[in-house]
Amino acid sequence: MIDSRELRNAFGHFGTGVAVITVPNGDNSALGLTVNSFASVSLEPPMLSWCLGRQSDLAEIFSTAENFTVNILAADQRDLSDEMARPGGHALTPAQFTIGAAGGILLNGALAQFECHLLNRVDAGDHIILIGGVDAVAYCTKARAPLIYFRGNYSGLKEDTA
Repeated sequence: MIDSRELRNAFGHFGTGVAVITVPNGDNSALGLTVNSFASVSLEPPMLSWCLGRQSDLAEIFSTAENFTVNILAADQRDLSDEMARPGGHALTPAQFTIGAAGGILLNGALAQFECHLLNRVDAGDHIILIGGVDAVAYCTKARAPLIYFRGNYSGLKEDTA
């Protein structure tokens, strides 16, 4: 038997980017949820995945959404990440986002955004893996550092100069 705390500590040694998944929530409103489980799946056809904890207060809303957007956060968006990670308080104000080419919720200041339609949900223990087909992408061309999560804390990388 593997102790879940020890397993979590070991998983934490893999540094990950931080993203906020967004979905529309009625007229001119949206919800966001912080994740660090985003991954590219395929270039042809364009697909990605992310994992949703079944215990999340938004599990039902996000697991049944037919469209979602993955917003990759920059280092200066830590407060937004914290806000969208806490239970409750997941509402975004219209000033925090714009509507993308495919109708997705694009967070202002994000490094990259992927507007997706849901392709598949996969039950995976205490999580649901959501696989999306990518309908549109946008990304920042300015040199900005990403927000990174490592060993239970935020971490930084040197600003990208490419």
